[in-house]
Amino acid sequence: MGRITARRRVTRIRRDADTTQRADTLAVEEPLEMRVGGQPLAVTMRTPGNDFELVAGYLVSEGVITRGADYTTARYCAGTDSTGANTYNVVDVSLAAHVPPPEPALVRRNATTSACGVCGKDSIDSVHTASIYEPETDPLMVDVDTLLDLPDRLRAEQNVFDKTGGLHAAGLFAADGTPLVIREDVGRHNAVDKVVGWAALADRLPLRGTVLQVSGRASFELVQKAAMAGIPMLSAVSAPSSLAADLAEDLGITLIGFSRGESMVVYSRPDRIRMPITAG
Repeated sequence: MGRITARRRVTRIRRDADTTQRADTLAVEEPLEMRVGGQPLAVTMRTPGNDFELVAGYLVSEGVITRGADYTTARYCAGTDSTGANTYNVVDVSLAAHVPPPEPALVRRNATTSACGVCGKDSIDSVHTASIYEPETDPLMVDVDTLLDLPDRLRAEQNVFDKTGGLHAAGLFAADGTPLVIREDVGRHNAVDKVVGWAALADRLPLRGTVLQVSGRASFELVQKAAMAGIPMLSAVSAPSSLAADLAEDLGITLIGFSRGESMVVYSRPDRIRMPITAG
């Protein structure tokens, strides 16, 4: 798996057993500097892999691009470690001629963390970006049994999590539960950006008729990212924030939390969930 995982010697301590030492596998976390046309745009902490998708998804989330044709080329720039080897931690993107460069206000001079992709922005007004897509008009309908199965389907594809226990996952599913793409990362927002970036590079935006399933909680930012990609339904295994629920309601996105096997909680637009017909 290369730089996705790393090995480290650890000491394991148990209450009623001997202390032992062994090798353990950790998820790699490294900075990624994103540049557009050679100009720095942002730095995020991420798990290396699918970096071009990550940058493309980030640009969609920020409203810089809206489709694959807006994103022409991406390359790793020279960034070296102490031995002179390329770190592959700097990506420079070229936009199509019709796409204006990012607004200066989007440039983030401080690194974001892997847990928060909107750190450093001043207010809710500044983080809420209007989407050109309209998820509220999406006629998506999904069977409740299909939705309840999605966390297990996502978990079954978390190959790196099996080795490290330290990664989030995001998966895009069709209405019948067919997985379209699944990505892992130390950051929830990065995993979603990689999914959206996959769609952008495949020229599949907007993502109408799809469900975004995430392994953690549903934050304001994840609802925002879903809206920017035209995704009408977001399901999480943990809780949403109040602001995430408010935004989902405003944008007409179906927001699901606590989706765990036999039950879930729907916070907005429950009309998209098809319940089984019961006799009576």
